[in-house]
Amino acid sequence: MPGKVILGAQWGDEGKGKFIDIFAAHADLVVRSQGGNNAGHTVVVDGEKYKLQLIPSGILYPDCINIIGPGVVVDPRNILREIDGLAEKGVKADKLFIDARCHCILPWHLELDALSEKARGGDDIGTTKKGIGPTYMDKAERIGVRMHDFIDPNRFENVMRAACARKNKVITGVYGGKPIDIEAVLEEYRTYAERLRAHVRDTSILTYEAIKDGKFVLFEGAQGTLLDLDMGTYPYVTSSHPIAGGCCIGSGVGPSAITDIMGIFKSYTTRVGKGPFPTELFDETGDYIRNAGGEFGTVTGRARRTGWFDAVIARYAVRVNGLTEMVINKIDPLRGLPKLKVCVAYDLGGQRITEFPANFADLEHCTPIYEEFDGFDEDITACRTYDELPQSVKDYISALERICDCKVTMLGVGPARDQVITID
Repeated sequence: MPGKVILGAQWGDEGKGKFIDIFAAHADLVVRSQGGNNAGHTVVVDGEKYKLQLIPSGILYPDCINIIGPGVVVDPRNILREIDGLAEKGVKADKLFIDARCHCILPWHLELDALSEKARGGDDIGTTKKGIGPTYMDKAERIGVRMHDFIDPNRFENVMRAACARKNKVITGVYGGKPIDIEAVLEEYRTYAERLRAHVRDTSILTYEAIKDGKFVLFEGAQGTLLDLDMGTYPYVTSSHPIAGGCCIGSGVGPSAITDIMGIFKSYTTRVGKGPFPTELFDETGDYIRNAGGEFGTVTGRARRTGWFDAVIARYAVRVNGLTEMVINKIDPLRGLPKLKVCVAYDLGGQRITEFPANFADLEHCTPIYEEFDGFDEDITACRTYDELPQSVKDYISALERICDCKVTMLGVGPARDQVITID
């Protein structure tokens, strides 16, 4: 069986959760390899909506093992809230395992995230203020609290006190904030450590053994390609690697474990927060797509910026991820628009460019060059085969396949699990 990666191929929020859920139904393991609870997957099962932030989508299947790999940063309080929320809906977390190497998001990280964004003023990045960036900073500086330290009764207090003392110097001395009360933190977080202890182990062994035994391992992406720390639109990026290569590093297995890489795209483009966005729409069409597509964040509720499909970005995602297939999701919100546009190149200072610029500051000066296609008025949410789709929708999909130079294998025509078309 293959090791399959499913990841976001734009700026995130592409609707990965539904497709991950479809394949998770057949997976032996589902592995999350990067990011933290700043990501969100919404999965609809039998009319019940599940908003997952950190826990892999395989949690909805009782026989599936769910892995939070070593590249993930974990907020102990938040993940326990998520576990408890799922339990209220009858979903057990007895097969959820967290790698001992995961770094812990702690109260000082949340405080520093908020203080740092405030200090940036108008130059803020637009983070979710979940403490993700400061935790990865500690990881890179080699001063972080890892899960094996956090759950160790003999080390817990010492590492927590040392970390808090170090960060209080920054909170008070650099930002003029109030120091974190370590005694209150110890009292609260000791309980979290006790509850999480049963979930912690070396997950790289579980993942490796599953692959070695020929089991189906699904690597679940979070965020999106253009938010990658190295390959994304820096500095408006996340602090980890949501591209395909990051799945190996963040789960502790080699590239040979992966055979298929599926990129999820919307039939248009969205992004959250600040940063350049060449195809962004500021008119009624942008509002129409936002409302029809329900483009509001799973975690934050923030309205997403909307624009036409950007094939320059798409080709970049195909290249840097090595995509073997594309999924075009959320086609149905385009219903009722007389014309559909696809950005096939940029105009940069009078020069036509077809490759995504390495200097992302150039995006601020890029004007999209569009190809135009007929829209459609038909309700396609009940379609389950490609032949049922209107010809204009087929033409649009064929054009995306041609322009992006990658096979389209699935389409999303609605939010529910069964509102999917597979293309042979």
